Amino acid sequence: MSILLKGGRIVNDGKIIEAAILLNGKIIEKIGPLAELEPRASKIIDVSGKYIFPGLIDDQVHFREPGLTHKGDIHSESRAAVAGGITSFMEMPNTVPNVLTQGLLQDKYDMAEEHSMANYSFYMGASNDNLDEVKKTDPKNVCGLKIFMGSSTGNMLVDNENTLRGIFAECEMLIASHCEDEATIRANSSAYKSKYGADMPIRYHSEIRSAEACYRSSSFAASLADNYGARLHILHLSSAREMSIFDNNKPLEQKKLTAEACVHHLWFSNEDYDTYGTRIKWNPAVKSKEDREGIWQGVLNDKIDIIATDHAPHTAKEKSLDYWRAPSGGPLVQHALVSMLDHYHNGKISLERIAEKMCHSPARLFKVHRRGYIKEGFSADLVVVDLNSSWEVSSSNVLYKCGWSPFEGHSFKSKVVRTFINGQEVYTNLKGAEVGSFNEEFRGERLVFEA
Repeated sequence: MSILLKGGRIVNDGKIIEAAILLNGKIIEKIGPLAELEPRASKIIDVSGKYIFPGLIDDQVHFREPGLTHKGDIHSESRAAVAGGITSFMEMPNTVPNVLTQGLLQDKYDMAEEHSMANYSFYMGASNDNLDEVKKTDPKNVCGLKIFMGSSTGNMLVDNENTLRGIFAECEMLIASHCEDEATIRANSSAYKSKYGADMPIRYHSEIRSAEACYRSSSFAASLADNYGARLHILHLSSAREMSIFDNNKPLEQKKLTAEACVHHLWFSNEDYDTYGTRIKWNPAVKSKEDREGIWQGVLNDKIDIIATDHAPHTAKEKSLDYWRAPSGGPLVQHALVSMLDHYHNGKISLERIAEKMCHSPARLFKVHRRGYIKEGFSADLVVVDLNSSWEVSSSNVLYKCGWSPFEGHSFKSKVVRTFINGQEVYTNLKGAEVGSFNEEFRGERLVFEA
């Protein structure tokens, strides 16, 4: 079936234009005048007054399958992602068991083929002792290697310097890193535990997992990458000081060192801890207003290349524990795009820049094959947005398996009304619907890369 989208404004490649889009099978066949394309369509969808973005590509999510499926699973979280306009995701290896072998990595691809509503890729994981397995990874069909240079699940903290040097010297694919200095965090934790004991106030989370801890680790990782010529992507930057590590004087394709910011670090600050408590406990921590502004400057001046989520659901019961026991992380994929559109309404960022940071740049940085743009011949991954349809987040419209959101009670100004993946309309949320409808039979595809 050929589908024609008419009347919409297309946000793509630094411009906003009015044109019709003809989808044929899985691809965008033609972009052009309505009169030319209308006779070629089997089905016409009127999206007048709406804006059409490329499908978002989220380069950092934790969907919790296998092993932690009481928090979320590939189907539940990809479904929430689709409702938020995310059509492709790259998922992290700190599931249970940790993804440290090629066999365990393939297991996750098999699960996604059966259950994922969005397109997918999975990172290979690194540990202190699996370099031989890492080197077997095929960069044409795996998004990258993930290194936790800070506390993580199971056997995934890589803190042996010789191992790190070996990875950076021998890994030929993109390395994505969580950077927090473990020694600094342990020393800070010990000092605060001595002072406050079990009654530790959440507002000191940003002092335990401090800007200094982030900078020490990020700068060390950057130096390793520079020494060995490795391709390094540092995830979820959280401090203004870290911006000094990155370059904005080269095109993205020429950068060997790149950076990501997450929606929560652009939204919250440490002044919000007293209101939200452990619901906004993330690693790296949400820090000061000055740090938040520094991250924003990095986004706007292109020191930060990608905006993502670090979606990491935990149950409400788990998050309600005291500071030391409450896990870090929170669910974000359903609300990432609309949160950025609120920033657009507030004059902080343009629609074109949102598309750049959440669609184009992930595709370019990871060399995703024919996705991330609205172009003829590209996969038909599209998101239709009503910029002026306000709605309030509540437990009744949260789609995460964990059943809660840090945005509950907030009224977003914009709404995702249609999501297309590989040429099919997978999600529809027209005016007045509390929760949209899904094509539950649809399954996404494995991402491939132009390595």
